[in-house]
Amino acid sequence: MRGFHCSRCGQLHDDLPLSFGVPAPAYYYSVPEGERQSRCLLSSDQCIIDEEHFFIVANLDLPIIGGDEAFSWSIWVSLSQASFERASQLWESSGRESEPPYFGWVSTALLGYAKSTLSLPSSVHTKPVGIRPIVELHSGDHPVILEQERGIEPQRAVELATIALHGPVGS
Repeated sequence: MRGFHCSRCGQLHDDLPLSFGVPAPAYYYSVPEGERQSRCLLSSDQCIIDEEHFFIVANLDLPIIGGDEAFSWSIWVSLSQASFERASQLWESSGRESEPPYFGWVSTALLGYAKSTLSLPSSVHTKPVGIRPIVELHSGDHPVILEQERGIEPQRAVELATIALHGPVGS
């Protein structure tokens, strides 16, 4: 998509950014900062907390109506230990995309939604090596589920990008 005039900062942005993420799952931030080094293993794609909570990053794509682009949230999803270990075992293996999807719980609080996105049930679909997995939210009435199913208008993509760039109104 082309640029947009930002209602928050007043600037004309040359391009509309369509991909945003957070550095760690929500649960990571509940671990006291002084304990994170000893209790958490965090990389750009995986996180283990207390050797019992397992997370990976996957893309939650919201198709933009009237085009071939999507607004993409890179979100953290909790997996069972067995699913996490299987995904890790196949991380660099060609053909990994033929794996059945892993069940997971959304572990990122997305901005731009009145209802929390934490703990939404999902399926994580592995992609070929070098491509981040895709999250498919399970059916429900949460606005982000409906947006994934139905797509979003271009103006909603602008709204989400503005919130991701500048925070919610009033912050």
